[in-house]
Amino acid sequence: MKPFFIMIKCHLGETYKVANAIADAEIASEIYSTSGDYDLLVKVYIEDGEDIGHFVNEKLHCMEGIRDTRTIITFKAF
Repeated sequence: MKPFFIMIKCHLGETYKVANAIADAEIASEIYSTSGDYDLLVKVYIEDGEDIGHFVNEKLHCMEGIRDTRTIITFKAF
């Protein structure tokens, strides 16, 4: 399994709705509310060889309330 993180910027007033939709879809291992430029930080695991871009596009970008995302690909845990 390969972990990566997605920072999500939501439309105003939509953060909890988006977080609940992600939790209900059971696609994330962890979901955090954050301060700063992005509203949510989501940790996801996918199978080795699965395409991260397709995952983000097909599982997240279709959700209402999401304005922008930034994907952080991880390489090694210490």
